[in-house]
Amino acid sequence: MEKYSQHVYHVAYSVLRNDQEAQDAAQEAFIQMVKSLPDYRSEGFKTWLTRIAFHKAIDAKRKVGRRSAEDLGGEEKIMNMPGREEDVLARLVREERQEKLRERIKQLPAQHRDIITAYYLSEKNYEQIARDAQVAVKTVESRLYRARQWIRNHWKEDEWREE
Repeated sequence: MEKYSQHVYHVAYSVLRNDQEAQDAAQEAFIQMVKSLPDYRSEGFKTWLTRIAFHKAIDAKRKVGRRSAEDLGGEEKIMNMPGREEDVLARLVREERQEKLRERIKQLPAQHRDIITAYYLSEKNYEQIARDAQVAVKTVESRLYRARQWIRNHWKEDEWREE
């Protein structure tokens, strides 16, 4: 926890933009990490933990969004809204990362490129991919697994992991 606490907090804060909410989400992320350790598959630990923190922050943001207007005073609501500059910067960073990833994916072998593109870029689920490719869902799972393994074995970690 000592090693990654700041990183997890920053991930949560980048989503929530509220100190207390980010601290709570970071704590929830570490609790979830401990619960999920039996399922950990020796992938990049920091990336795995980042993903958990990100999802906990999104969950917290949804809870905040569900609160009624009376729960949040008008002034506090305005103070917690991200600025327009942040939205533009975040979008530009995301688009740049996506473009770099698309270029890397173009270099994958065809069988891996197709499944990675369908799952990650087109955001299709296993059933949709199976239907489109006219294969079993288990086939989609194994192809996606093999594609991920190929990426881990052939790309440097910093080329495909998020910071």
